[in-house]
Amino acid sequence: MTDPIADFLTRIRNAYLAGKKIVEIPSSKLKVAITKILCEEGYILSYKVVEGTPYDTIKIALKYHPQSKVAAIKKIQRVSTPGMRRYVDVENLPRVLNGLGIAVLSTSKGVVTEKKARELNVGGEVLCYVY
Repeated sequence: MTDPIADFLTRIRNAYLAGKKIVEIPSSKLKVAITKILCEEGYILSYKVVEGTPYDTIKIALKYHPQSKVAAIKKIQRVSTPGMRRYVDVENLPRVLNGLGIAVLSTSKGVVTEKKARELNVGGEVLCYVY
């Protein structure tokens, strides 16, 4: 697999499209950090890292609207790819849907949203957009 983050995002996207309640994804530190941000921002219900024999997995409980069963995530999009990295400085941090969505960045201070990156006054690699 050449891009594990794209695979992570695609598994979440496909689980929402299929109407699943829980999705299991192979774990890594970066994937756990992105999952933690998605949980803090309210895009998923909860997550749990399950340690297994061959490899660790992340179990993610997906979030839907209670009455209409509409997914909490409308779009989840990979920005920086292994073939074309996208870096931004603090002056050019992206705003997703004029502040309604989030951009997840990998910075020297860790994996953060663009709002937190503005507070920390750091730039970094734009991993994905979520709204």
